[in-house]
Amino acid sequence: MLLRYFYDEKLAHASYMVGCQQKGEAFIVDPMRNIQPYIDVAKKENMNITGALETHIHADFVTGSRELADRFGATMYISDEGDENWKYQNLDGISHQLLKDGDKFELGRLTFEVMYTPGHTPESISFLLTDGAAADKPIGIFTGDFVFAGDIGRPDLLEKAAGMVGTADAGAKVMYQSIERFKQLPDYLQVWPAHGAGSACGKALGAVPSTTVGYEKQFNWAMQFDQEAPFIKALLDGQPEPPYYFAVMKRVNKIGIELIKNLPQVIQITQLEDINNLIADGKLVVDTRSTASFSQGFIKGTINVPYNTAFTNWMGWIVDYEQPLYLLGDPQQLDDMLVALRSIGIDNVVGYADISQVLEQANELETYENVTPQEAKEMLENEDIAIIDVRNLTEYNEGHIEGAVHIMLGTLKNRLDEIPSKKLVVQCQAGGRSAIAASILKANGFDELVNLAGGYGQWVKEIAVEV
Repeated sequence: MLLRYFYDEKLAHASYMVGCQQKGEAFIVDPMRNIQPYIDVAKKENMNITGALETHIHADFVTGSRELADRFGATMYISDEGDENWKYQNLDGISHQLLKDGDKFELGRLTFEVMYTPGHTPESISFLLTDGAAADKPIGIFTGDFVFAGDIGRPDLLEKAAGMVGTADAGAKVMYQSIERFKQLPDYLQVWPAHGAGSACGKALGAVPSTTVGYEKQFNWAMQFDQEAPFIKALLDGQPEPPYYFAVMKRVNKIGIELIKNLPQVIQITQLEDINNLIADGKLVVDTRSTASFSQGFIKGTINVPYNTAFTNWMGWIVDYEQPLYLLGDPQQLDDMLVALRSIGIDNVVGYADISQVLEQANELETYENVTPQEAKEMLENEDIAIIDVRNLTEYNEGHIEGAVHIMLGTLKNRLDEIPSKKLVVQCQAGGRSAIAASILKANGFDELVNLAGGYGQWVKEIAVEV
């Protein structure tokens, strides 16, 4: 048996290649949309990719099953559990197998058995894997977003992200039953989840790539309950805000999305005048430089989302999927940026410009100031200042600067009418998110603002805080 692990840091998403070396074929479990890494490993290992397994209709990334089906004729192994709202669509012409609890299918000497594990979503399934060449019992289980290292899948996404009222409590009840069933599995089974630390699909995911049933039964907080009511309360309490794009992902993974090969090429823009015209026309232009570089000089009306591990997440919050997107940045990073954006279905990237080239054409650039906690404190004491805290609600509730207005960064663009008409100090935990917020505010006419360098974390170290 061949088992390979793939991890997308920007999405905290794990996927797997499972291969039968004797047969020379491999399946991909919960594949990402960019299938090139699987192709590279399959070629190296002399494997043909013949199947794509999905544990559920994912909410946080575009799956690559349809890409694999188009490229290699791979069979999609997908859930047939849940009600009519949770059935995959547009499967005509695609080899696929619909799966129910207890179903089994094979890849050479490998056997996959379906275990119905609803809770995170109504159709969620897991896959028990048995290597028949070595044993007659399973070696591990692919849990998708059901059980993570140190956490379990959240059941409130359908309600918070898709607006399906009442589904959070219902999902939590079903999750309790699924966890009770999970506890009956042998302790030795390896657990291979679809996400790691940083994913919004849970609230306390561990950073290790795999775990075991026995370890989770002992140390996973969600496994310590023997009554339903306290379990439900603990599961629903303190879940992070789901990004806006989650609702879009549910739809595209259910009905399908355009194949990457059919997407139009991104045009190159070379003139600052063209960038300014786009901004004047209300188009979204994102500068992907670091926050430090952006604050020192940027084109008026542009928004700053640095290309780093958080890039995909914040773009998913900020981008309007129905509108064209234009990027400014390092041309050598364009291909990687497109992979990152397409991983969450942002396909309408129309134009791109070399940021250094267009900045050279500018006679005047916008800036904003980064201030220390001591400087911010003096401003608060001597001026009419409003503090805008853009952290998550759980962070804000754990401690905040007295009088701070809480508007989580991802929701800021839709809550501009809540911004006070006065000079602003924008802050987060360390200064990165607030810098993005500062750019959004500047682009929307809030010119009198500063960013708190080091954020609330540095404020706590330097200033006496009242909570």
